[in-house]
Order: sequence, then structure tokens, then C-alpha cells
Amino acid sequence: MRRIALPLIAILAATGFVALIIFGVSQTGDDTTLDQAVAKASKPIAPGWTDKLPSLAGPSQSLADYKGKVIVLNLWASWCPPCREEAPLLERTQVKIAKQGATVIGVTWNDSVPDAKEFARKTGMTYPQLRDVTGNFAKAYGTKGLPETFIINRQGRVVALNRGGITAEFLAKNLDPLLTQVKK
Repeated sequence: MRRIALPLIAILAATGFVALIIFGVSQTGDDTTLDQAVAKASKPIAPGWTDKLPSLAGPSQSLADYKGKVIVLNLWASWCPPCREEAPLLERTQVKIAKQGATVIGVTWNDSVPDAKEFARKTGMTYPQLRDVTGNFAKAYGTKGLPETFIINRQGRVVALNRGGITAEFLAKNLDPLLTQVKK
């Protein structure tokens, strides 16, 4: 009886383990809800729109504080090489769009305050820099890696996104049409 019981227990344990792995993998897949909504041009409300995030250089702010402006939301970290590469493009974009009722907003994620401040200083970031302390803000955007950039219209809706480093072409295609629209 013991000879039969031991292999049976081992088989049941292995089956349970495999089922647990399958369940875990199915629960940790990429969250593509935002990506799908943007692809369908449904313009979803920007996740975390009213969430107050601490600033690297001042009081806490939310994206809603910028309602009426076009926002280029960039999630970044000091340890991210592509973030370093795209920083000059984002700064040039900020200089260009600030006069047009728009702004770049950086949100540092999974980073220390001293490292983030040093990165912002070294790369010459003049636009607002916020911190995602809990990771909930990035999670709401489906962020798994950095950098990621989201274009938000004047009504607070996501109209474009880019998971990875951005290009001038991405910005021109998705940002320029919003800048020419009259403020409502």
C-alpha cells in the first residue's frame, strides 16, 4: 500500500504545482487594456488623473492640475539608458510646446530621490518631475519597463502611447495635431 501511496502523492503534488504555475503565468500577463483602447482610438481617461504624486522639486501634483494643457507624460528612471538617450529630445519638446499650452511631465518610477534629482540635473530637465513612490501610477498605465511615453489631450484623455524610447517622428505625428487644436 505504501508503494502505491507515495507515487500517487508525488503525482498529485506535481499536478498541483503545474496548475499553480499555469495560474500564476495567466495572472501576470501584460496589461494591454490601455494599449487596446488607444489603438481603437477610444481616448480613455488618463489613468491616475487625480492622483497626487510628490514632486522632485516642490509640492505634490496631479495630472489634473494640468487640465486644459496637452501633456507628454514620460515615465523614466535614472538607471535606464534609453531614458538618458531620449532626455534631450524631451527637453527640446518642452521648450517648443510650453508656449502652446502644453507640457512634458516626467514621472520617475522605481528610482531613488537622490539619483532621480541628479539625473534630472545632468540631463537639463526643466519640465515638472513627479515621483511614483508606490508603483501604483505606473501599474495603472500597464508599465513593465522604461521608458514609456503617453500623449494626453487637453481633456485628459490618452491619445497615443509608446512603450520604449521615443523619436521625433512619434512626437510630430501624435503631438503636433493636438497643439493646433483650439483650447476648449
